[in-house]
Amino acid sequence: MKTHISHEELTCLTTALFKANGLPQRDADRVAECLVLADLRGVSSHGISRLPIYLERLRSGLVNPNPSLALEEPTPVCALLDGDNGFGFVVATRAMEAAIKRAEKFGIGMVGVKHSAHFGMAACYLLQAIDKGYASFVFTNASPTMPVWGASEPFLGTSPFAFGAPGGKGGLPMILDMATSVVARGKIRRAAALGEPVPEGWALDKDGNPTTDAKKAYDGIILPLGGPKGSALSLMMEVMAGVMTGAAFAGDVGNQYEDMDRPQDVGHCFIAINPKIFMGDDYAERMQTLMTRAKASRPIDPAQPVLAPGEPEALREAERRRTGIPLEEEDIMMLAALADKAGIKADWLNSKKEF
Repeated sequence: MKTHISHEELTCLTTALFKANGLPQRDADRVAECLVLADLRGVSSHGISRLPIYLERLRSGLVNPNPSLALEEPTPVCALLDGDNGFGFVVATRAMEAAIKRAEKFGIGMVGVKHSAHFGMAACYLLQAIDKGYASFVFTNASPTMPVWGASEPFLGTSPFAFGAPGGKGGLPMILDMATSVVARGKIRRAAALGEPVPEGWALDKDGNPTTDAKKAYDGIILPLGGPKGSALSLMMEVMAGVMTGAAFAGDVGNQYEDMDRPQDVGHCFIAINPKIFMGDDYAERMQTLMTRAKASRPIDPAQPVLAPGEPEALREAERRRTGIPLEEEDIMMLAALADKAGIKADWLNSKKEF
């Protein structure tokens, strides 16, 4: 059974938890915003279910609550941000701001990041750029959980390929945020925590056998999307976010759940683009034409309309802003325990502990 919690209540509690554990108000606000946005959009694998590990790494000093975010500028268009082991959400937000600032002046801006941590849902930063009127690419590398195609051991991360562009004439933006694996590892971790199976074809166990057992899948090997194509895309992330930035790479990125003796040193890359740089104000009309024609394609199932990339998540977000975010019993109990440990009064939460 699930209980619906308003996004305002969830955001308030999440912010308070991070503040109680040493994060400054502004940064606590941003981390909470990103986590709750993931749940609003139905990406629960990257939402508040990750609170325990984020808070544990913060308390243990593996995440710096007050990083000194140093920005090097080798060219006017490109910059490199040292995240100083801060929260990935905070570091990534600052990096996208810097990329947008350069795009405002030059039409395009690129910011690489080193010494960061897991930054949650990549769409957070696509939407950050879209809100300012910019298209963007967001890349990151990750701890090894996926094999190079043809190999039998983890080496690559399930790093997302993410692109966003503003919509035209009031239309929805295009948002592509996909793992380079068959599925994001967080979804397998979520299934394992809930005791649910995973579909065939998602993963192999540690011995290389196909499995639907989420725990065995999480401890085993996640398969790349499209075979060699997903493997190659993940290698591209290693180049863009790891090799080029000075972050950890080639299997050295720390696993936030398992490597509790060192920071992760995740690398990111953010590219912001002025979508009007070539076509001026015609961009909006052309974008509207593209999306209108795409959505007008004849559907396979007449009862299921053709949706644009990012549209299912946008529809889900709009609905959940009205009706609340559905949380599992395990989530409610987890939030209550974290609030109690931090000395945070949340009567509304305690009243929902009985299902």
